[in-house]
Amino acid sequence: MQQVKHLITKMAGTAAQKINRPFTVIVEGNIGSGKTTFLQQIARNENVCVLAEPVDNWRDVNGHNLLGLMYEDPKKWSFTFQSYVQLTMLQNHLQQTGAPIKLIERSLYSARYCFVEKLAKDGLLPQPSFAVIDKWFSWIKSQKLAEVDMIVYLRTSPEVVYERILQRKRPEERTVSLEHLRSLNQYHEDWLFNKNKFECPAPTLVLNADQERETVAKEFLRLEPEILSTLNIKAEAHG
Repeated sequence: MQQVKHLITKMAGTAAQKINRPFTVIVEGNIGSGKTTFLQQIARNENVCVLAEPVDNWRDVNGHNLLGLMYEDPKKWSFTFQSYVQLTMLQNHLQQTGAPIKLIERSLYSARYCFVEKLAKDGLLPQPSFAVIDKWFSWIKSQKLAEVDMIVYLRTSPEVVYERILQRKRPEERTVSLEHLRSLNQYHEDWLFNKNKFECPAPTLVLNADQERETVAKEFLRLEPEILSTLNIKAEAHG
């Protein structure tokens, strides 16, 4: 795993002189795809700042568990929850760090392109509410407040993540169905793999996260030449 940490540092070095902020990587994937584990494996390094998905914030907003409310009654609470998700994700994007590398678990982009989009298409987020969230998202992008340099997509099958969710037994996730995971998977696939819906704000590295975590790390290393080549192009774009 030390090799993976070294590669992340090397990747940042290819762009460090071209941008005036930390080299920013967002780690994306379905519920249960192993994002937290992946970040823990590669981030034990003083040059890396890891920002986890702010789940604890969502569970306690002045005593209110918005995550729990969202799962219990999405039609009633989707706008409230996704508005707060947008705020907390923006805070992660803007958080200052002395480290040259920032890794973020999920992002404003997946919140909008996968979760908000699905809620709107499923009729759980009214169109006026959807329009407000989308306007905020568009403004944030226009102000360049959420720029990223690389996306790591932990690609999984819905059946695998469903089994993982059952095993980890988070209280809020007890109502998550396989059908829900299949639908979310398709939104991630269309955005990050098929690339036929929405923009990718940075080069995307796709890893097969159905495998064991050590195997995923080895796959990450195997793709080093492709990663560095892509990042050189990205660095020039920032210059």
